[in-house]
Amino acid sequence: MIVKDICPACHSPVPRSFAALMDMYEANYIRLRQMMPELFHLQGHHVSRVSGGLDLHLRVVERTRHTWTLWLSYDFGPDCAPRLRPDLLVRVYRDARQAEVLSRTCRFETLSPQRFASDLDSMLLCKWRLNRFLYKWLGYLLRQGHRFPATPETAPVELAGKA
Repeated sequence: MIVKDICPACHSPVPRSFAALMDMYEANYIRLRQMMPELFHLQGHHVSRVSGGLDLHLRVVERTRHTWTLWLSYDFGPDCAPRLRPDLLVRVYRDARQAEVLSRTCRFETLSPQRFASDLDSMLLCKWRLNRFLYKWLGYLLRQGHRFPATPETAPVELAGKA
């Protein structure tokens, strides 16, 4: 209690705040690196397969000196439409050691972040939800045993509208 009185910035950020979002980006980076220790050497499309789980697809979409853009998705198979979900684009900032979801939609279908461009609180909440989902999903994938590099895919799954 004394620490909070002396230094209010020393306690954990308030959930759904900008500071908490930055913490979430760092936590997502840590989990991605646990799943992909060789992240900065990966290229192309890979599939991680675990017993009793869905195949996890990873594609390195773009690489620059300080950032990597990754696409992550399950493939639910030919009987499901749409079959690729959650279909996330994730930007990894190597120098800042952060990872953020770049997907175009909030709640994956109905709410576009651009719709909230004038309302920063709503935009922050949308980014919070997307990145909180990534954080939870990465934890689940790690517990299942998904790791990369995994089997390089010779006939990659189409990126559901992504280039």
